[in-house]
Amino acid sequence: MKHISSRDNPAVKALAKLAGTAGKRGSPVLLDGVHLCQAWLQHHGAPDQAIFDVERLSQPDIAALAAAVPDAHCLALDSRLMQSLASVESGQGVAFLVTPPSPEMPVEVDENCVLFDRIQDPGNVGTLLRTCAAAGVKRVFLATGTAAAWSAKVLRSGQGAHFALAIHEHIDLTALLPRLRVPLVATALDGARNLYEGRLPARCAWVFGHEGQGVDPVLLDAASHKVCIPHDMAAVESLNVGAAAAICLFEQRRQALANALL
Repeated sequence: MKHISSRDNPAVKALAKLAGTAGKRGSPVLLDGVHLCQAWLQHHGAPDQAIFDVERLSQPDIAALAAAVPDAHCLALDSRLMQSLASVESGQGVAFLVTPPSPEMPVEVDENCVLFDRIQDPGNVGTLLRTCAAAGVKRVFLATGTAAAWSAKVLRSGQGAHFALAIHEHIDLTALLPRLRVPLVATALDGARNLYEGRLPARCAWVFGHEGQGVDPVLLDAASHKVCIPHDMAAVESLNVGAAAAICLFEQRRQALANALL
């Protein structure tokens, strides 16, 4: 494993530049921290490069990660250099340089999936990805204008959910509609039925919209089902998109499990 102590080293400069690209489309990304690196190894194998804090290589979790990656793909940096690459102040001493997977666009979509309509807050996007994975959803479509799925903030919020999902980014959701072989279900405040009244489709495409503007009117018009979540509107006009998605997806999951027991 090569040890680097100079900030002027070309490899360090390249990594520092990459750390600032925030998951731009087509760019490699840095996975920062033990959990994300372990998840990458589990689902995708060795990274393009593994970067370690030389002073933490004796820690069991980090030593195990180092042992799992071919030595030629590993770098050991002085702590001050490693900290400059970390996405948070309390860096964990390990990062993987990886190329995010680019799943093939399906010709037809006949499974539960979620459409992210211009959701701009990285924390919301990460929370939604984590909720989708927990609810058993396997495929998501992120519209152009949605926060980059592989940015550092989204990765932190997702807590490994990325590796349980097929993530399609920069999608024209209107153009996606003809591919859907399942009903489109949208959340709305007007003209929608109570989420808890009536049966939800066993499989559907959920669409959750922009934090301020909600779901695009074209997508709302295309939805065969519109639902609203009953809440105290005197206190708050609407729910956070991440909270709304969790309520909807787990109500669908509850109904599906209940029907399976009949």
